Amino acid sequence: MEPLQYVTMVTLDADGDASLVQGDMQSKANSEKGGAAAAPARASNASVEHVLGLATTPQQFCAALAKLFGVRPTEVALMRLEKGLLNFVYPEQLKTAGSIPVSSSSAVAAHTASTRKTELFNAFVKVKHASIFESVKLNSASEDEDRSGQNAIQKLMSAPILDPNRKVLGVVQVCRKGFDTATAGPDFSQEDLQQLELSAKVLSTLPFVK
Repeated sequence: MEPLQYVTMVTLDADGDASLVQGDMQSKANSEKGGAAAAPARASNASVEHVLGLATTPQQFCAALAKLFGVRPTEVALMRLEKGLLNFVYPEQLKTAGSIPVSSSSAVAAHTASTRKTELFNAFVKVKHASIFESVKLNSASEDEDRSGQNAIQKLMSAPILDPNRKVLGVVQVCRKGFDTATAGPDFSQEDLQQLELSAKVLSTLPFVK
């Protein structure tokens, strides 16, 4: 009997909110492993592109992206490049917190934009970076109290948003926060980074980034 492979899919409901639909998909048994259960599978790239492409607002897109990577919405950041500055489009609380000059030598987002390369850090606290935006409260007062001390970014992925001519439109980032790397959650993988790169490709086609 062929093992069942568990698949997680992100969808947008009628109100445009992100939700998860989970189901079973049969996969071929691995004869070399004696029919061992298959590893959890990701949604296909085509499915991810389709669902993310349905978002009409930054909030919808980032909520769907958070579901895709299993992080909180406030662990997703979207920035648009305007006149040499990366301005936050999401989370809402960071829109008035300031901008990041692309010329900055201490901001990972600026490095991502200037190099046009995706980046992954599973020990982010060891990386020299500007931490001013981590001090901005993104949750309700009760949530901030419950999560006191857990707002440090421990793991982070960063991807440039490029148009067809490789002009930088912005940067999208996904992180995991916590007291330390162990409590923040699992490491990001190269497959995660590839899906973030795909998500950035979708973003480049959406009107709220152009």
